[in-house]
Amino acid sequence: MEHIHKEEKITKKKINQSGCCSTHEEHAHSDDDGHDHDHSHNADGGIFQMFLPAIISFVLLLIGIGFDNYFPQTWFSGYVRIAWYVVAYLPVGFPVLKEAYESIMKGDVFSEFFLMCIATIGAFAISQYPEGVAVMLFYTIGENFQGLAVSRAKSNIKSLLDQRPDEVNVLENNVATKVKAADVTIGSIIQLKAGEKLGLDGELLSDTASFNTAALTGESKPDTKVKGETVLAGMINGNTIALVKVTTAYKDSKLSKILEMVQNATTKKAPAELFIRKFAKIYTPIVVYLAIAICLLPMLFVTDYVFADWLYRALVFLVISCPCALVISIPLGYFGGIGAASKNGILFKGSNFLDSISTIQNVVMDKTGTMTEGVFKVQEVIISAEFDKDEILKFVNVLESQSTHPVATAIHNHVGQIDSSVELKNVEEIAGHGLKAEINGKELHVGNFKLMDKFNIKYDIDPNKVVYTTIAIAYDKKFAGYLTIADEIKADAREAVSKLKALGVKVTMLSGDKANVVQFVADTLGISNSYGDLLPEDKVDKLNEIKAKNETVAFVGDGVNDAPVIALSTVGIAMGGLGSDATIETADVVIQDDKPSKIAMAINIGKQTKKIVWQNITLAFVVKAFVLILGAGGLATMWEAVFADVGVALLAILNAVRIQKMKF
Repeated sequence: MEHIHKEEKITKKKINQSGCCSTHEEHAHSDDDGHDHDHSHNADGGIFQMFLPAIISFVLLLIGIGFDNYFPQTWFSGYVRIAWYVVAYLPVGFPVLKEAYESIMKGDVFSEFFLMCIATIGAFAISQYPEGVAVMLFYTIGENFQGLAVSRAKSNIKSLLDQRPDEVNVLENNVATKVKAADVTIGSIIQLKAGEKLGLDGELLSDTASFNTAALTGESKPDTKVKGETVLAGMINGNTIALVKVTTAYKDSKLSKILEMVQNATTKKAPAELFIRKFAKIYTPIVVYLAIAICLLPMLFVTDYVFADWLYRALVFLVISCPCALVISIPLGYFGGIGAASKNGILFKGSNFLDSISTIQNVVMDKTGTMTEGVFKVQEVIISAEFDKDEILKFVNVLESQSTHPVATAIHNHVGQIDSSVELKNVEEIAGHGLKAEINGKELHVGNFKLMDKFNIKYDIDPNKVVYTTIAIAYDKKFAGYLTIADEIKADAREAVSKLKALGVKVTMLSGDKANVVQFVADTLGISNSYGDLLPEDKVDKLNEIKAKNETVAFVGDGVNDAPVIALSTVGIAMGGLGSDATIETADVVIQDDKPSKIAMAINIGKQTKKIVWQNITLAFVVKAFVLILGAGGLATMWEAVFADVGVALLAILNAVRIQKMKF
């Protein structure tokens, strides 16, 4: 188990790093070349340590400018003056020179580090020492501020890591002993005191307990659990001592899977990020060659050509053209969107899905467990007089125990204890129909009325006249009767549909449940398009009909039974992320607290993220293009160049982190 701790420490270290924006590779190229700017480690040592090199350079620069212009000193000239500015340059310039060298050694010549090195060393070469120091100084200050912005963007994920305690109290012979959570075995009993966080997934052994699940679901209202219910790592116990039986290993807990998913989210790039990555690799060399052209070509056309003047213009051009604002603010914008979603209990598996969900035109949803609670209760039991009602229910209860469907749970809760003396043979689940088995040499069929039709079993009722979900029963190839089961509509389901319509999204409900039940729920919620009595392949057909119109589709379901439809949809959204491992693994987006109103919120977060990203792209291109023209014409100095680079980058960063403050 030791390696688990080790992996987690590495993970925490990665999350805690500031990820300074100077290292665009950390955000946009980490998987390619692995560059990492030296500033990143300073975040752990505090803000002062991060800014210390810049402070030293700034003080020396101010003193140098003072000696040059306001307090002239006879000794401050020649090599002494050059040495002074070189010393002022090194605290901020050396890390960038080092990065440029490492980039070149790895084959990435035209990096932003290379641009800054050429520009500042060139400034020294033409005796513009203060400007050379100032450019690198403000570049570094800008990167430090961007590093802080990245750290803030990562805080939501870091807070998730903090939800999992390293130690738990395990009961052995009624004595609580502190044990490392990673070493706890399945079946152990954890004693959870009031206010303590649960370290592993388990089953509640106490009669009742109240848990704060805000860290996992974003829901501030306490969640009361009863004996036998599942409780999850990261939940905080209320005001009584609770006993929990461990059911899942530490590394396999739902929280571990959620953490892994969110931490890996930035590896799946949005189209805009991929475009900027490719653009920067083409754009940067072009800029270098243009700068060379600006410096040398005028000697062929200008009569009073002065090399130093045109070199200065070329250096200004290089500083302005640095792609920092684009390369950093765009990934940070998406990272901010993922963080904002996580804060609200919505988990995106990648920034590409933030982009995709922003363009969704149709939301197709399952009924049971998505728009309804998925908690069924038996309403009535109708069994033909020629059958023993108790015996038939006993058989049905045993057969349904083979299923994990909510209907099976409802039947079990109604009938009671499963009779272990009943022997089942040839149990078969028929997709979209129900279950079939042999008991005492006779066939038992339990499912919908399509199951009855499939096996040519005659029945004397009209299923369409029964409003509730109906479970038909046949024994020995004779119709024995039926059960009716009702499911409660979720409290925010109507609100969810209204919000989706307000966003201009068309809503469709697909379900394997009876058509009249589906229609009743759809009418209640205000959904105009609904289809019931669907097999899994029928759902696929319906989804393909929508896609045939060249419209984007998000499917919302449980991520397991609806896997084929989720695979076909533009974005797959899973409800019940805390209840199913398969859900977390198959869906593109997971809504942790099962609230359908979060569907519209997820779409809105995607739209706002994309809006911010394109605002940044526009800002960077417009400002840089304008100042580049001025620079090429000799109308912009290094100071304007610094604004076009660092200033625009900071504005873009501030705009990107705005999404974390928004309310959705």
